[in-house]
Amino acid sequence: QLKLDESGGGSVQTGESLRLTCKFSLARYTAYCMGWFRQVPGKEREGVAGINRDGVIVYAEAVKGRFTLSKDNARNTLYLQMNSLKLEDAATYYCAAGGPSCRGSWYSDRYLEVSGQGTQVTVFS
Repeated sequence: QLKLDESGGGSVQTGESLRLTCKFSLARYTAYCMGWFRQVPGKEREGVAGINRDGVIVYAEAVKGRFTLSKDNARNTLYLQMNSLKLEDAATYYCAAGGPSCRGSWYSDRYLEVSGQGTQVTVFS
């Protein structure tokens, strides 16, 4: 079974950067999309970015141009480079795998296959 382990969260000022890292334990997995979603207590999950099996990356509109998702297959690692962080980016970020498409709600309860324990990102002004 695929296991995911995130790291890299922290507390930063607006405009600063963070890089999240997700080590996954199994090179091959059945889920179609692997990526990141975030959640704030009391709010719905929000997809941030996902990469499909063909290497196509999909970003949420809220993070386009600021966040970059990358995947290193040799190291079984997924990264999320977050630049120009805003107050509204503060959340718990989860590395996850799901499907059937990175363009849909792959991170929803219906499609989510596995997620990590989450890493906290705090942004202050």
